[in-house]
Amino acid sequence: MATDTKLPEFSLFGGPLQSLGSRLGLVKGETNTFRLGLALGLMSWGVLVLLTLLQGLGHRIFLLRFIGVHVRLLAAIPLFFACETWVGPRMAEFVRMIVRSELVQGSDLPVLSSLIRKIDRINDSWLVEGSFILLTVAMPIIEPLAKIPGSSANWLVILNQAGGNLTWAHAWYLGFCLPVFRFLMFRWLWHLGLWWYFLWRMEKLKLQLVPTHSDGMGGLGYLEVVHEHFIPLVLAAAALFSASMAEELYAKTMAFEALYGLIPGVLFLSGVLFIGPLFIFSRKLWICRRNGLNEYMAMASRYVQAFDRKWIRDEKATGESQLGTADMQSLADLTNSVRVVRDMRSVPVSRRLVIELAVCVILPLFPLVLFKYPADQVAKRLFNMLTGF
Repeated sequence: MATDTKLPEFSLFGGPLQSLGSRLGLVKGETNTFRLGLALGLMSWGVLVLLTLLQGLGHRIFLLRFIGVHVRLLAAIPLFFACETWVGPRMAEFVRMIVRSELVQGSDLPVLSSLIRKIDRINDSWLVEGSFILLTVAMPIIEPLAKIPGSSANWLVILNQAGGNLTWAHAWYLGFCLPVFRFLMFRWLWHLGLWWYFLWRMEKLKLQLVPTHSDGMGGLGYLEVVHEHFIPLVLAAAALFSASMAEELYAKTMAFEALYGLIPGVLFLSGVLFIGPLFIFSRKLWICRRNGLNEYMAMASRYVQAFDRKWIRDEKATGESQLGTADMQSLADLTNSVRVVRDMRSVPVSRRLVIELAVCVILPLFPLVLFKYPADQVAKRLFNMLTGF
């Protein structure tokens, strides 16, 4: 399609940090930034461990009270960039697909093109990432009001634990590691907000949704594929929450039973962030289904009445005359089409996506069980469940 080539490439990612990574050779192509995330995480963690060892505090590195430090630097930061690498190409493919399939009408292509260029200009702005740096610097002031959980995520808690004796490891963590992590977290929240904005603006276009589309979502089924690729970000968020709760449980500032109320909240919040945006299309999908039922039911009524007159009520119709007729197959095809319209979803989400996201949230939380039940008891119960002994 000629208009497809005129459409700019869609990308939520870019900006000064990615440009720096490209200059350093840590970014491959347009979206493969995983090596940049791995370098940032490992470098931050490696310097922190080295400073700790030089100060003779190596025995404290892997204490449970500091588990959040390791999760932020070794898991969350690389996963942030893994998600960029994974989901970026899928977003671009989704935009190309809605143009190739004519889901977006030709008259709306200039509007879509303008929207993509606007998002690209915002991404490349130094002002956005500069604002995140300022917000990161202001976080020690905000922390007492926000009541951030986890002893390794709170300046005041860390300073109190140090008792005024700040080491070089403290300075490196508070002055570099924690600010870098928070900067990247704000950056990802911004990317999610831009993605929601893009979907909201796209919903305003005159979309050519097809009620009989085989994806059961009017042609928007590839959106679910895009959101499946947010899994690294979901894992990162769940791991961060689990680490913070582990620190709280270790410090005995929170009871284990409090998790029973917090975990459903984490599942709900994950659903809001990664499934909620897809509800933007609910109105149009519901209208598409309603109109499709009206049109296909009317066509089905006319067809089955004609079929009934020709093959059922006509006394001259014989079994021989019915053999090989295309009318039978057409009736079956029409029935399947009506069934597809009737079963069409009002949200481009399947049970599979919901289960995948739920599993990615729950898995990092599972180690918290060890605070309530020792590892040997958990192993014994699992063995009994699996073997029946």
